[in-house]
Amino acid sequence: MPLNTDPDTRQNGSRELAFEKFAIDRPGKIIFVGRHLSTKTSFRCLIRTISLSGAELEVSPHLPVPNNFFLEILGIHDDIGCTLIRREEEKVTIGFNMLIDAEFLHHVIRLSFETSH
Repeated sequence: MPLNTDPDTRQNGSRELAFEKFAIDRPGKIIFVGRHLSTKTSFRCLIRTISLSGAELEVSPHLPVPNNFFLEILGIHDDIGCTLIRREEEKVTIGFNMLIDAEFLHHVIRLSFETSH
């Protein structure tokens, strides 16, 4: 089978992977970024889906979600820099400031699968 050297197809293929969503329904925390990057204020959320490029969260409709914040996934000690894309009541769509590593994503998915069964 010939190797695909068409740059448009290669780029679109990797773009599709970056946006492929995985349902994890895992607890998380939205951590506010304060002065001098302090991270004192946070509140819980439910991470419904995750991809290499972002996630969909569920939060209380009464809580304010900042435009920029860190996301902590329960059970994983790395915070992910995020930007608010859209909010509709309790559904929040976010983009990660940098694509997360594919190995990290697989770890999150495996962890969610193992704890749900």
